[in-house]
Amino acid sequence: MLELNKSGTEPVEAGRLLPTQRTGPDAATDERVPLRPYLIAGAVLCGLYFLYSYLQYSRFGSPSWDLGIFEQEVRAYADLRAPIVDIKGPGYLILGDHFSPIVALLAPLYWLWPSAEYLLFAQAAFFALGAVIVGRTTQQLLGGRSGLCVTVAYGLSWGIQEAVKSDFHEIAFAVPLLALVCRALLLERWTAALLWSLPLVLVKEDLGATVAVVGFLLFVYGRRLQGALLAAFGVAAFVVTLMVLIPAASSAGTYDYWQKIDKNGEQDVSMLDSVLGVLNSSTKIEMLVFLIGITAFMALRSPLTLLIVPTLGWRLLSQDSNHWGMVWHYSAILMPVLFLAMADGVRRSRDSNRPWLASYAKTVVPVSVAIAVAMTQHLPLRDLLRPDTYSTNARTDMARAALKAIPAGARVETDITLMAHLTSDRTVYWIGGAPGTAPDIVAINLDFGWSRPIQDPVAYAEQLHPEARYRLKHRGGSFVVMERTTPEPAEIPGVREG
Repeated sequence: MLELNKSGTEPVEAGRLLPTQRTGPDAATDERVPLRPYLIAGAVLCGLYFLYSYLQYSRFGSPSWDLGIFEQEVRAYADLRAPIVDIKGPGYLILGDHFSPIVALLAPLYWLWPSAEYLLFAQAAFFALGAVIVGRTTQQLLGGRSGLCVTVAYGLSWGIQEAVKSDFHEIAFAVPLLALVCRALLLERWTAALLWSLPLVLVKEDLGATVAVVGFLLFVYGRRLQGALLAAFGVAAFVVTLMVLIPAASSAGTYDYWQKIDKNGEQDVSMLDSVLGVLNSSTKIEMLVFLIGITAFMALRSPLTLLIVPTLGWRLLSQDSNHWGMVWHYSAILMPVLFLAMADGVRRSRDSNRPWLASYAKTVVPVSVAIAVAMTQHLPLRDLLRPDTYSTNARTDMARAALKAIPAGARVETDITLMAHLTSDRTVYWIGGAPGTAPDIVAINLDFGWSRPIQDPVAYAEQLHPEARYRLKHRGGSFVVMERTTPEPAEIPGVREG
């Protein structure tokens, strides 16, 4: 039904897959598309994202340990140390978990703002930058007010909102990079597409496969040498990172996340069963429908949609249900691809010789905005309209009091609730994940959601660390802080002598 243009330069009749089709009002240029409205829209979105993240953080509502993990990583880079993340285990080198050395770029500004809040702001800025690129590119392709409309639709998309709710992740870097890659492909800036795709291999280990798809698109658009070289680079980066770099940095000597595909709990799963089960859940099907549905299904008209295949592939193969649905941060990197694919699809369709398709193309942009606004009623940013989001409750006050009872510089073992508030100036361990360390402080939230209620916090701390003794230092509501009363061990696991 659709045909790829091999030369990448000669226009053909409407409806075929082309990198560009610039005729009449579609032939927008950088000069005709002002940047200022998009910068204003981006600033507003950045403010909304950061406000939500900050309020969630200030109310001790972090949904996972990831924010603390990434602050420990950035803090290590800022101190010019190896990226040791003690939350994952004493002395744990994080590059043996996920390969994301690009995170080191956050270190210089961390010197000025040494807090988890800085990471939340950086992510908000990256996501907003993606909206600027997506919106402005759309206006260059379609003209009119389509660009600002798509900026709103993209900015409110469920993939971005759920990522904001999930605190900071390394994929924040990939969002604007993928937007720039798609922009370059659509505007036939082939060398720019190649160059913008290269840093993706430093964002996360699986993105080498996405880079290979960029190379494939360059190849079929007629840039055969560039495309072949980029595809080869992407495949090589993918293989070397998973098979060599991560195992070399891992204490286990392997890539732990293979188990997400070949194990379901304790049960082994064959690759064939994983492949046959890619659509064995209504959650997976719902995710796929809403991914394409937010573009009014017009993204399917663009070859750019191929760029989402590697990420969707490993998610659908995974046995971990967290990877399947519409929550967490996993879909954020798909948003710039899908919305620019939508813009490309509209451009290809509105002059189609099929009247129904041409008519439908005229409605896609407003429909996508309506979908985004309607879905926001059930998404995180909706909380910004609720007055109680801005109020301080007793739980927040008690958590702050617990923080004050923990001295700066202490080695602390804790759960998710307090974790990201401690990582800027303390050594932080995950509760139960630091045997033999005898931390100075054990701080827990009794309402965290333990498998068994903790009746005696001091006994629990000594159960975790039989080599030490603890006493109750502070208790306020569900927050308990215990300090070690015995001397610090001569040798602490994971701590190297300077």
